[in-house]
Amino acid sequence: MHTTSRIAALAASTLMLASPAFAHATLTPASAANGATVKVAIAIPHGCDGAPTDTVSIVLPEGFVSAKPMVKAGWTVEITKGDYQNSYQVHGQPVTSGALAVSWAGGSIPDDQFDEFVVQGSLQGFDAETSLPFVVTQKCGAASVVWDQIAAPGENAHALEHPAPTLAVTTAAAGEHDHGAMSMAAPAAVSIGNLEISGGFSRATLPNAPVGGGYLTITNKGGEADRLVSAASPVTGVVQIHQMKMEGDLMKMNELPEGVEIPAGETVTLAPGGLHIMFMQLAQPLVEGTKIPLTLNFEKAGSVEVELSVESPAAKGPAEDHSMHGG
Repeated sequence: MHTTSRIAALAASTLMLASPAFAHATLTPASAANGATVKVAIAIPHGCDGAPTDTVSIVLPEGFVSAKPMVKAGWTVEITKGDYQNSYQVHGQPVTSGALAVSWAGGSIPDDQFDEFVVQGSLQGFDAETSLPFVVTQKCGAASVVWDQIAAPGENAHALEHPAPTLAVTTAAAGEHDHGAMSMAAPAAVSIGNLEISGGFSRATLPNAPVGGGYLTITNKGGEADRLVSAASPVTGVVQIHQMKMEGDLMKMNELPEGVEIPAGETVTLAPGGLHIMFMQLAQPLVEGTKIPLTLNFEKAGSVEVELSVESPAAKGPAEDHSMHGG
């Protein structure tokens, strides 16, 4: 009897630890600087009383301006727009209105799984450190959970039943947020296997430009060659690897369907006027100060996600505060 009671108690405690009721909606990154363009990812940890989540809505806080949601396969996106409470300066231009809320619907997240919903925006108007709440509502058919509770000063947010995910906004040092740089201090390089990828950037495009370019440096620190075979990005459905070179008196650009070899112990640079990533059939222009998510697929090392900083149309490389980082 004593052994049975211990087993029952252990099972009960294990069930409590595994219960989704103890997991809160969360936001990454934890902090960002005023003046920065930041991509926030809000994780939905479970369903509603066992039912799968089919709708997620986020109320965007004041000061998170020029916001754009990331496209999510299998979900439709609805953006609620309106006037901000204040006027903001973004890239030297006044901004008085934009997205106030975003809602994704039509998908399904099982109760025993989680997913993330991403919005990119610019942090403006914060002259002191601020905890910025993003109120989230998840719906599961007729049921719903609202993550909207705000911790009082000195109160532990984890003690709340349904705390709103928050972003800690810090004040930026002089020049820290130039060109809308990403707020996090990202590493200068991304590694996968024996490969190191660094210096990733793109150039801003005109509103009706159909194509854009991606540039980066790949160093093979291993003893055998690898090959960049393909790339993919949500900014367009078609991403190709191209090369520009002189053929006689003409400069021609050709697709490299077999990719680019990365010889052992060598560095290959994809740069304007030579090897490069080509974004085809752009649906929207590439805007200076934003980031482009990019997946690189290598023959041996596998796949790795990086981001390219979008620089000026004449940029020859990434700005110092536009480091590339992996996802």
